[in-house]
Order: sequence, then structure tokens, then C-alpha cells
Amino acid sequence: MKVYQTNEIKNIALLGNDGSGKTTLTEALLFEGGIIKRRGRITAKNTVSDYFPVEQEYGYSVFSTVFHVEWNGKKLNIIDCPGSDDFVGAAITALNVTDTAILLLNGQYGPEVGTQNHFRYTEKLGKPVIFLVNQLDHEKCDYDMVLEQLRSAYGSKVVPVQYPLATGPNFNSLIDVLLMKKYTWGPEGGAPTIEDIPAEELDKATTLNKALIEAAAEHDETLMEKFFEQESLTEDEMREGIRKGLASRGMFPVFCVCAGKDMGVRRLMEFLGNVVPFVDEMPPVHNTNDTVVKPDANAPTSLYFFKTAVEPHIGDVQYFKVMSGKVHEGDDLTNADRGSKERIAQLYVCAGANRIKVEELVAGDIGCTVKLKDVHTGNTLNGKGTDNQFNFIQYPNSKYSRAIKPVNEADVEKMMSILNRMREEDPTWVVEQSKELRQTIVHGQGEFHLRTLKWRMENNEKLQVKFEEPRIPYRETITKAARADYRHKKQSGGAGQFGEVHLIVEPYYEGMPMPDIYRFGGQEFKMNVKGTEEIPLEWGGKLVFINSIVGGSIDARFLPAILKGIMSRMEQGPLTGSYARDVRVIVYDGKMHPVDSNEISFMLAGRNAFSEAFKNAGPKILEPIYDVEVFVPSDKMGDVMGDLQGRRAMIMGMSSESGYEKLSAKVPLKEMSSYSTALSSLTGGRASFVMKFASYELVPADVQDKLVKEFEAKQAED
Repeated sequence: MKVYQTNEIKNIALLGNDGSGKTTLTEALLFEGGIIKRRGRITAKNTVSDYFPVEQEYGYSVFSTVFHVEWNGKKLNIIDCPGSDDFVGAAITALNVTDTAILLLNGQYGPEVGTQNHFRYTEKLGKPVIFLVNQLDHEKCDYDMVLEQLRSAYGSKVVPVQYPLATGPNFNSLIDVLLMKKYTWGPEGGAPTIEDIPAEELDKATTLNKALIEAAAEHDETLMEKFFEQESLTEDEMREGIRKGLASRGMFPVFCVCAGKDMGVRRLMEFLGNVVPFVDEMPPVHNTNDTVVKPDANAPTSLYFFKTAVEPHIGDVQYFKVMSGKVHEGDDLTNADRGSKERIAQLYVCAGANRIKVEELVAGDIGCTVKLKDVHTGNTLNGKGTDNQFNFIQYPNSKYSRAIKPVNEADVEKMMSILNRMREEDPTWVVEQSKELRQTIVHGQGEFHLRTLKWRMENNEKLQVKFEEPRIPYRETITKAARADYRHKKQSGGAGQFGEVHLIVEPYYEGMPMPDIYRFGGQEFKMNVKGTEEIPLEWGGKLVFINSIVGGSIDARFLPAILKGIMSRMEQGPLTGSYARDVRVIVYDGKMHPVDSNEISFMLAGRNAFSEAFKNAGPKILEPIYDVEVFVPSDKMGDVMGDLQGRRAMIMGMSSESGYEKLSAKVPLKEMSSYSTALSSLTGGRASFVMKFASYELVPADVQDKLVKEFEAKQAED
């Protein structure tokens, strides 16, 4: 295979909602590019994409598929991404290592929730977008309606390059207003018949052609001047203008295909080869030192590993992008993240499970390799003369969590090993061994996302696991000041133990003034602050420890032991055993014994005095609250809002965004446990949401009573 140079390579992400036909389009692209001899079918389970057993089991794309086609002396690297929002990690990865996005639309539905989500990611990353309307042969396809919906959602930048003469089962021809030609296909698709536009379509085509010329001219001053003078541009000038418009996201061209019948696919590839920006025409990335790394074939070699796939009989197949320089078989490189040395023994370009051996890949190209010793997703391998590291992919927060454990308790270690390996394949699976909750938690993007993980563990790895509701990381705090003292005294043969601690606890907030006088039960306690220690707690909030001891009633050397005792009790609040936070403790008095006092005595005295004071200080339970944004079609707004209010949500606001309503709310984590499933059910899969931690807030009194009773019952059981 020819070695393609940076200015001959184009990297493209293929995105679209479930059911838009990405896998079928991939087959047509590979067939037209000569990579495969016949097109596979999803029903026959013989497609280049969706070749993993879990994908064939569910009939869904779970992983992205990297493939390439050669076309007119150009190399198009294309990454076909899963459509389901549960597997959005693959789409985000693909968008970060490619330069242009094709957003595929199902002709009968138009823009869907997946379209909106993917478009939002392209916006965030500044990637060019081409809209591609598929399934024009479906009886419910309405191209004009789809175009209207696109314009309504994304504005006047949406510019049609093609339109079908008819949609439905009779679809077989379209008008291309860039080339001003009519394309017609026979029943088998493939190579079209290209003719002049019929007279009855000429007015419509000319109007759209002028709109396209104007959109192309807008992005280049020279072209704009020529357009004003002549009101036309040559084909090459239009291509140049469209390329610049794409690169600046100043226009979103609309194309048409019927992927299932291979109609329009060849023309799409011509456009991709001729017009889409090359690797070196897009803004370069920055390394972790914020240094620009250009795709320069003459620079030192840097490879960024963006994807790992575990394949039967092969093991890890690792996909990379050449960020700079060149890579050859036999190159020795250094792992910038792990410090280890690696040799690139084999070098391939990809077409799903098919791999084609190559000798060399240059900056901007995408390839894969096998049998590396110690390379993980996100690592960088460097040649001599550079120490690049990259960290430009940001994944969304998790939306669905479950506690996981093996059916056989003896398999815990095996389960953790499998989970960590699977996370290499999909970084949006987050595994957490929670000391606080005493559970292993798997976080993902939705119920189907985690169900896929379970299926793979049970069917591929032969390890039976079960999911449970994760416990909620409640916190405990106090609402008023309280005082307590405790004497620890233990006398047996030999040295005894003695320590007495008097302390006050009160709720803490940032910037609160230093204490002066406290009153409890008619008594007045004056404070004389000797020292303050602020301890940020690893679980959030603070403990502020104040030494107000006068007259040496407790030696300063015992204060760390008292603090240690208090900290141990902070890890186990009295109401539910949850972590305590935001407490100020003032130790103001006590007693010690010249012989029997020691650190253990004061640790126990401090712990017990704190525990007693905490119980008397109006203890309350805090729960984690999340900021939730729901993107929902307007006709489902009422249902979604009603459901949220049933989840103790506080609605913060509503706005419109790209044809969808955006609902913002604050919702307790406890109520979000199965929200992804409920939202999908309520809206027929047409809504999506994102969530992130906001704060801890007091739980309502009835919820607190219930939690305390549950905890007491569990304590009695144990």
C-alpha cells in the first residue's frame, strides 16, 4: 500500500443516532473504495463494523470501528461510532482524533436526540460538520421536512448540496447543485448515470446553486469580490470556498444517500476526497505543556494511543494517531506516561477486524499495532528528541451507577482485573472501590452501557456477576453548638490509663469569626484561643480544631492524640455511620495524670467526648445534590418535568437549544439511580441528560427519620 503524506490524509468521524444506518453506510464506503468485494448485512452478521459478539447479540454498535478507503490519490480514515448515547465515549474519542464529522440522519425522522448530542460535541471541539440524509427510499422519508428541521435547529449555515427528485421506494435519482447535474441509479446502485438537469428542475436547482455559491464565497475575500462582480464561481473556486467554510464551521453542507442500495455513496466519497479539509488544514493540538504539536512528518515521532480493542486469538489491538513525525516497523519508542521502552513490531492500517500491513505511517495518519508490552489507552509513545504527552480527550460525567460483585466471593480479584482491562476499551466505564460505601461501584453512561459490561463479563470472560443499588454517600453535620466532657480511666496492675477532655462542637462555615463566649445550662465558658488547625477532609468539608486550653490542664503533646480520636469519630457519624463534615471543635479544658496519662488515653477521651457532643448538637444528614440538564423534545416537556418533581427535584430554569428544550434542575443523587431508564421510557429514547455533582444539602425530616431507622435496624442485625 502507498505511503500517504500528511497533505493526502483526511480523518473523518461518522456519527448518527441509532438506526440512522452508519454500519450499512460503512459497508458501502468500503465496497466503493475496493477494500471489500461484497457488502455485508447486519442481519447476516457479516459487516466490517459490529463484528464483536456483544454487538451481534444486541444488534447495536458498542465500539467504534476504524477503517480507511483510498480514493483519487487520497486516504480517508473514517471512524464509525456507536449511535447510542450510552456509548458516547467512542464518539468523543473519534471526534478528538479526526478533523471532520459526518452526521448521518435517518430520512424518516430527521434530527434526533443523538444528532443534537453529537452536534453539541462538534461545537465544543470546533469540528466541521456535513449532514448526510440517509434512507431516502423509506416510504416515510420527507427530505424537505428534514431540511426544514435542520435549518430550524442549526440556522442558515445549513446549505443543501443535493436534493432527491422523489423519496420513498421509487427513490433512484437526485440533483447535485454543486456540479449542476442529475444522478440516476439502477436497482443495484453503484455507478450512476450523470445527465443534465431536466428543464422542470432547472429553476429550483439554479436557486439552490446560487445559495451554495454565496455560502462558499462568504469565507474568502477574493471569492467574495469575484462573486459580487460575476455572480458565479468556478467548480474549483466553490470547492475552495466550501472547504474554508467547513473548516471555520461557517457552513454545514447537506448530502443525500441511500446506503442500503449504494446510491449516492460514490459522489459522497468524491466530495470527501476533493473538499473536506486535510489534516494539516485544521488547528493543531496542544500537548500537556500547552505546546502546539503540528502534524509535521519531519518532526520527532509522537504516537497517541486513543483506543484499545481486545480481540480473540490476538489480544490487545491498539489504535493510534501519528501526532508528528513518522513511524516504521521496528522503531524503538519511549512511553512518555510509563517510562517503558516499546518496539513497534507490526504496523497496520485498519478496516474493522481486517488489517493491512504497512511499512510506514506519517504525521496525521491513523493505524494500529499489536503485542505492545505496556501501552494503555491515552498513552503517548515518543521517538528521540521529544517528550510529548497528550491529554486532550475529556469524557462526560457518569450518569448511571451500580455496585458490582461476583456471584462467587472468591472471584473478587479476577473481577477487578477484568474490569480494569475493559476500561481500557471504554474509558467511560469508571470503576471505583469505595472504602466509604464498602462496595465496588461501576459508573457508566446508562443502563444499557452497564448491561453490556455484564453481558461481556458473563459471556466472554465466563464470570458471573450481580448488580446492586449503590449506597448513597450521605454526610452528617451539626446544626447547633453543644458541650461534652469525657474521662477515660483504666486501672489494672502496673501503669494505668487516664485522660479527660472537655470540648465544645459547633457547625462550621467559611469565614466564621473566632469564638469568644459560650453559654450552656446557665454556665458561661470564656475562650482563650491558643492555636487553630484547619483540616480539609478528603470526603469534603472541613474540621476546624481549636486549642483553647488554659493553665496547662492538658499538655500540648496530647493534642494530636485528641485530634486523632476526633477524626476517627468523624469517619463514622452517629446517625447513619456516614462521614461527618463542617464541624468546629474547641478543646478548652481537661485533666491529666502525671504517670497514667498517655496518647491512647487522650485519643479515646477525645473520641468519646466528641461523639457525645455531636449527638447533642442537632445532628443532621446531608445528601449529595446534582445539577441535571435534560434535553427533551417540547412535546414531552410536561411528562419530564412532572417526573423530575416526583424525584424531589428543584427546577432551576428552562431554555430552547437547537430545536430541543433544555430543562435545568437540582436533584438528589438518591433519586437519579435509574433516571436514564425512566427518561428513555418517558420519551421513547428521544431525550438525553447530563449530570454533575453540585453540593451537599440537608435531607428533609421524613427522609432523615427513614434513614436513621434503616441504619438502627441494620446495626441491631449486625
